[in-house]
Amino acid sequence: MTSAPRLSVGLPVYNGEDYLAESIEALLGQTYVDFELIISDNASTDATADICRRYGKQDSRIRYVRQPRNIGLSLNHNFVLAESRGEFFKWAASDDLYGRNLLQRCVEALDEDPDVVLAHSWEAAIDGSGTVMQAMDYPLSTDSPRAPERFRNILFGSSGLFESSDPAVSGLVRVDNRGILRACDIYGVTRTAVMRRVAPLGSYHHSDRIIICALALHGRFHMTPDWLYFRRDTPDRTYNRSPKLRDRCEVNDPVRKNKLLHPTARLVAEYFWGYVRAIQHAPLSPSDRRECYRNLVQWTLDRATSKVAPRHLVPLEAPDSSDAVSVRAAVAGQEPKLARAADNRDGN
Repeated sequence: MTSAPRLSVGLPVYNGEDYLAESIEALLGQTYVDFELIISDNASTDATADICRRYGKQDSRIRYVRQPRNIGLSLNHNFVLAESRGEFFKWAASDDLYGRNLLQRCVEALDEDPDVVLAHSWEAAIDGSGTVMQAMDYPLSTDSPRAPERFRNILFGSSGLFESSDPAVSGLVRVDNRGILRACDIYGVTRTAVMRRVAPLGSYHHSDRIIICALALHGRFHMTPDWLYFRRDTPDRTYNRSPKLRDRCEVNDPVRKNKLLHPTARLVAEYFWGYVRAIQHAPLSPSDRRECYRNLVQWTLDRATSKVAPRHLVPLEAPDSSDAVSVRAAVAGQEPKLARAADNRDGN
């Protein structure tokens, strides 16, 4: 076996023929080259296997594994993590795009500061054609030196709750962030040892948020202030097709379909208990641990009361910088594709 690369990129995929080739090319075209790409095909029924095998023949960094049956989204994510050999680890989505120097900037950030456990960049949303729909600055304070502050910011930010900037309004306000791009830290580059400490990814409701909170309790995040991560958002995206809680859990693990063994109350309870477990297992001082528990109680009470008496939604005023972002300039493999599309429009 060859020596282990510094970085392992795990790409779980299921029926990803529409965008998989673009995603693979964007990863193989990175300026940072000391990585392995582990692709786990979750028993796809389309051309995914053919695409993976074709690229596997072209680049020795690719390891392709085909699952004999559909094991679910969560278990497929956990599989590529278990197979990783690198000091650093990153999950990659089969339909997203990555700026050429994303991995380079992330590895450099992790090398420069041992207290950083996750490195990523600002995020832009793209549609099926790769057109930028929205690009905004990173909204969370995950670079704080205090673990309870990082935890609180992720916990409340994921629910659209933020500290009021209006002197006349004290405490938290619920902002109307529907349609507003949220942080997607789960696809950052992490220290593998820390990721394995907080894994595995659960198959319950919003289990990725638990992983992110647990990582934040172990150390700070670094965000490169540039749009190098392009999150694909289309109607066919898995979670867009499965908006209900049980449907999402079934996507994560097919066994969740059984309502007798996995009632909704259990799925919600597992989600809440995930936060408790993250606090219990984090390297925190007693005072920091107590502060995290207080934040969790406050967040739980807010979630419960908002169902009965929803808060007034305050518009989230944030600049949209989508005009300043160019997928073509940032992502490897995009220039020829876009040039061919332009030629076709011109009738060539």
